[in-house]
Amino acid sequence: MIDVTRGAGDGEAQTVTRNLSTRYLAIIAEMVIGLVVLPFNVAHLGAAAYGLWMLTTSITAYFSVLDLGYSSSLVKFVAQYRAKHDTRALNEILSTTFYLFTVFAVVMYVAALVIAAFLDRVLHIPPDQVHVARVVLLVTSANVAIGTAFTVFGAVINGFQRYDINNITGTISGVVAALVNVAVLWMGYGLIPLVIATTTVRVLTYWVYRANAYRVFRGLDLRPRLFRRERLREVTSLSLFMMLIDWANKFNYSIDAIVIGIMLGTTAVAVWSVGQRLAEVTQRLTNQLNDILFPNIVDHAESSRLDRLQSILLIGTRMSLATVIPIGVPLMLMGDPLIRAWVGPDFHGSVIVVQLLALTVMVRIGIATAQTLLKAAGRHQLVAYTNITTGIVNLGVSIVLARHIGLAGVAIGTLVPVTAAGLFVIFPAGCRRVELPLMRALVDAVWPAVWPAAAMAAYIALTRPLIPVSLFPVLANMGVAALVYVATFLAFGITATERRFYFSKVFEATAWARVLLPGVTGHA
Repeated sequence: MIDVTRGAGDGEAQTVTRNLSTRYLAIIAEMVIGLVVLPFNVAHLGAAAYGLWMLTTSITAYFSVLDLGYSSSLVKFVAQYRAKHDTRALNEILSTTFYLFTVFAVVMYVAALVIAAFLDRVLHIPPDQVHVARVVLLVTSANVAIGTAFTVFGAVINGFQRYDINNITGTISGVVAALVNVAVLWMGYGLIPLVIATTTVRVLTYWVYRANAYRVFRGLDLRPRLFRRERLREVTSLSLFMMLIDWANKFNYSIDAIVIGIMLGTTAVAVWSVGQRLAEVTQRLTNQLNDILFPNIVDHAESSRLDRLQSILLIGTRMSLATVIPIGVPLMLMGDPLIRAWVGPDFHGSVIVVQLLALTVMVRIGIATAQTLLKAAGRHQLVAYTNITTGIVNLGVSIVLARHIGLAGVAIGTLVPVTAAGLFVIFPAGCRRVELPLMRALVDAVWPAVWPAAAMAAYIALTRPLIPVSLFPVLANMGVAALVYVATFLAFGITATERRFYFSKVFEATAWARVLLPGVTGHA
């Protein structure tokens, strides 16, 4: 088994730990804020006004398609030219994309103005709410448009591997926005003042991101004279494939509900959505590491450090699996009591959906490091074509099986192509890219993370009959099962040297939590 402590430099490990720990801090803060603020908003606004807010805001989510993959590509080029110490090229890339994103922002807001003009024809909105809906749409669209124009500043921070600064800034902004939200409604104001106030907080946050970018990259220089057509062509050569990857991912995630709605009806969509929500939460919680590794991979690919790339693939795959398995396996084995305790017996059809989608998520997370490596190290075309093919096969198989076995068929239609693409295309291609034998990757990265699941499964098999169908006992038993996995993995799945290495990183993350804001100031 490879010694992971040798493959990654201590400074690199500290950077990943810092970025990952603050990312989870941001996620936890977001979840807590949502848990507290959502019922407060519904109670003070009323269901109709809150629903109107969510409906109009959801329209702006589709503006991201106008990005055309450039934002995903920009982090790669920032990391690439930073690794080459080429400040001139970096500023040309950033200046070119800054003015490009400014054009995108104008197009987005023009689109919002057009939609607002015809909003009462597009959506079924009562006449007395049309004015409010238009104002809310235009204000939230302004936030999205300004955020698009400021994309380059976030890309600078992420490309310089300072995700922690963005994470902390975003967390503070979220807390401030929540406080402003509560204050506005507490003083008796309605939906329009609420949206204007919270949007103001978010827009001001973009200026903080801008200031942070200039602190991280002190040579940052955005000027019209640095706009270069050749740099635009360079970024576009990657952005087109990143766009295909992003669109294919959205297609894979959204197409199932559409198929179900057409073939099985809206009631079946509601049953499906319960399992889908649990799968989405699991994927979000367990895929943070691979997003953070992207600029690290670009850095090592530029310097042709195959030893570092091999270590990233092995460590990232193992830790991704070790993160998702203790959540995914309990979801599969405790899915029935969990669904009955959470949403009731009427949603029993969600159990098979949860089980199959949990397995799908485990496969996705297991090959996520290999996919990130391919995107960052020049094999993005393969990822794009594979994702598109997976989406097409997903659609075809789901349609065929939905006719015969209902929701289970749709879930199988998702599981089969994702698993085939991951195990037979993406993961082997990742190994080939770093010149790592496939068997070694399976032995060193996959097997140590997979086999401890047997101990967890045995625990669940023994305790499940004893657990009452109540939400807290079910969740508690799933938590204990996860601890059984973690204990087995740490005790027998890794070496003593690796165990000390991982514990040291946990302690570093804890230290960052204790000195969060001073840490940001000291490392800017």
